[in-house]
Amino acid sequence: MISLRSVLQRKPRRRFYGDGILGGLLLLLVIIPALLAPWLPLPDPLKNDLAAAFSAPGSQHLLGTDQLGRDLLSRILAGTRLSLMVVLLAAVIAAVIGSVLGMIAGYVGGWVDALIMRLMDIQLAVPFILLILLVMALFGASLTNIILIMGVTSWAIYARVARAKTLEIRELEYIESVKAMGFSTPRILLRHVLPNLMTPLIVLLTLDIPRLIVLEASIGFLGMGIQPPTPTLGNLIGEGRSYMLLAQWLVLYPGLVIAALVIGCNLLGDSLLRKTHTRLD
Repeated sequence: MISLRSVLQRKPRRRFYGDGILGGLLLLLVIIPALLAPWLPLPDPLKNDLAAAFSAPGSQHLLGTDQLGRDLLSRILAGTRLSLMVVLLAAVIAAVIGSVLGMIAGYVGGWVDALIMRLMDIQLAVPFILLILLVMALFGASLTNIILIMGVTSWAIYARVARAKTLEIRELEYIESVKAMGFSTPRILLRHVLPNLMTPLIVLLTLDIPRLIVLEASIGFLGMGIQPPTPTLGNLIGEGRSYMLLAQWLVLYPGLVIAALVIGCNLLGDSLLRKTHTRLD
């Protein structure tokens, strides 16, 4: 028979975070070679060699070559590096804009809150991909435009989380204390509200990056992103789809890299989310 003492003294069961480790390993497996690619003994990703066009994966070219004889491994690593830069900068822009607007909406309230919430509803109502393609068609597909557009069109989810958390924080006693001390609203938001928002926002950032990776790849696949010969994961698949019956590796390997990045970020984000909930409990 189990006694009450044995139940109370029983150690809590350890949670399994192996998926977070697996996610981190997947990301490292992709990101580290991409970062080290400029110093690795690899062919120039932009150099044509028509004599080696459509070479199958082998000792000469580990992942084969494309229709112009360019080394696919070099192009995938270069494309991964560029795609990750675009995604990370866009995610930071979205997180900054959304966090600031969410904190202001939750702390100030009133008509300011109502206005920001309506802007959020409008932004969420418009499909991301259609809005981005429209702006690309109007202003061109430069690297700066892609980063800014992806960042500006992704702030709403960060604002929603920041607003909800700020509504809780502003009712705490220490906020009332700093108000009584005469601290200004910007100082209260930056020094006393923002630090308490960092954990949920970082978790949200980790979970949102896979969406941005797929979005950036979709833009490149449709030919509205960074234009060839500069490689990105999306335009590599877009270029290779015309030769799928002849050289399947042109689509397979960039697709596997995108899958590894998305799955790795999702596993890592889920693990961070569970750890956050455990700490709060």
